[in-house]
Amino acid sequence: MNSLSKEILEIATRIKELREICDVSEEELANEVGVSLEQYRAYESGSDDIPVGVIYAVSRVLGVDSTAIITGSDAKMTDYTVVRKGNGTSIERYPGYRFSSLAMNYIGRDMNPMLITMKKEDEEPELVTHGGQEFNYCLEGKVVVTIGAKKITLEPGDSIYFNPAIPHGQRALDGDCEFLTVINE
Repeated sequence: MNSLSKEILEIATRIKELREICDVSEEELANEVGVSLEQYRAYESGSDDIPVGVIYAVSRVLGVDSTAIITGSDAKMTDYTVVRKGNGTSIERYPGYRFSSLAMNYIGRDMNPMLITMKKEDEEPELVTHGGQEFNYCLEGKVVVTIGAKKITLEPGDSIYFNPAIPHGQRALDGDCEFLTVINE
C-alpha cells in the first residue's frame, strides 16, 4: 500500500468511527454532505479520495473539528498557532497534489489556509464544490483555476476570490506551481 492510499484509508477509517460514535447512518451522513450513498460508501471504504469540502462537511455534521478527521488528533490552540516553514500538516490528496494546512492546530477556526503544491498535469482536474468562500494566491509557477466553464491563469502575485459552490479545480501550467488557498466554510 502506498503512502497516499494509507492516508486516504486512515481518514476514511476516522470518518467511519466518528459516524458510528455519533450514531449517524451512512444514508444520513451522505444526505447531509450532499453525495450519493454509493459515493459516500466509496469515501468511507477508502476506495475513493475524499475531497476537502466533503471532509469539512462531515466534520460540521458530526460536530468535530476537521483536524480530528484529517490528522487523528484534536486542535490544541485557542489564542494563536504558529506554523514554521515546511511544518504544516501535509496530506497528498492524489499524486502530484499536496496540501499543507497552516492552521490545523487552532481550535474553532473559521478559515482553513493551506499551501498547495502541484506537479504539472496534462489532465483537467476533477471539479469539486463546497460551501463558503475560497481565495487562491499564486506564489510560484502558474496555476489554472477552472470555475464552471471559465479558466483563469494565475501567475506569481495574482489572486482570485470565488464562490466554491460553483464546480472548480486547479492545475499547474508549464511546470510545478505553489499557491495559497484560504477556504472559509
